[in-house]
Amino acid sequence: MKSVSKILSIILLLALGTKASAQKYSTEKSTVGFYSHATLEDIKANNTQSKAILDVANHSVAFTIPIRDFKFEKSLMQEHFNEKYMESDKFPKSTFQGKMTGFDINKKGPQQVSATGKMTMHGVTKDVEIPGTVEVVNASTIHLNSVFTIKLDDYQIKIPQLLWQKIAEQVEVKIDFTLIQK
Repeated sequence: MKSVSKILSIILLLALGTKASAQKYSTEKSTVGFYSHATLEDIKANNTQSKAILDVANHSVAFTIPIRDFKFEKSLMQEHFNEKYMESDKFPKSTFQGKMTGFDINKKGPQQVSATGKMTMHGVTKDVEIPGTVEVVNASTIHLNSVFTIKLDDYQIKIPQLLWQKIAEQVEVKIDFTLIQK
């Protein structure tokens, strides 16, 4: 009787473990871009190497963005971005960790959500609230996107006095993640 009880306990633990892991989704495809409109020049770049995870059981969401993987139209812009502004060798990634509200895994169609948590960029961590849209595509795929603004000064990203007309004080960030069930 004890061996049957042990076997049932093991089966139950395995079943619970499977259910718990089935609640997690991670990046299959990602695009993170930013756009800065300034008097003399617009600056934009995209990054397809970002990673994200969503745990629907507790509504936690996290993502990491490798700074050096932003690609620009002009190589000189990319060099200045990494060396002079973002100091990518010293601060190689930007991260966000938080909780999402307004999301229901059982609801079909786009859902307006908000993620509240900690954003770390350029060595500075700030409390932020990021608006977004989540869509359950099917049982194994979730699409998450957002558009939000970041003020460079909030993260101690300095604009040299000579370039103030070329670089805006804030940038628009767009994230687009396709997450699959793990």
